[in-house]
Amino acid sequence: MSITTTEEETWELRLYVAGQTTKSITALANLKKYCEEHLKGRYQIEVIDLLKHPQLAEGDQILAIPTLVRKVPEPIRKIIGDLSNEERVLVGLDIRPRS
Repeated sequence: MSITTTEEETWELRLYVAGQTTKSITALANLKKYCEEHLKGRYQIEVIDLLKHPQLAEGDQILAIPTLVRKVPEPIRKIIGDLSNEERVLVGLDIRPRS
């Protein structure tokens, strides 16, 4: 029987956007960059376009866009904006920079 540690856990991230706005594109690019740097091989990004699926905003209580939601590992965390402040994003998602 193996026990999975948080180091090996796959992070499930959901980015809510509304179409291909500059902020949405920037947020996704920033998110991918941070994940490759800090969570390489241990993350999944799901992008949800609320122009196509507005009903999905309710489940995660999305009030502004773009919004990033960390589903796994728990607890759920949210960050609003284009994710351009790397330090704020890492602290918000509770990602510890690799030493």
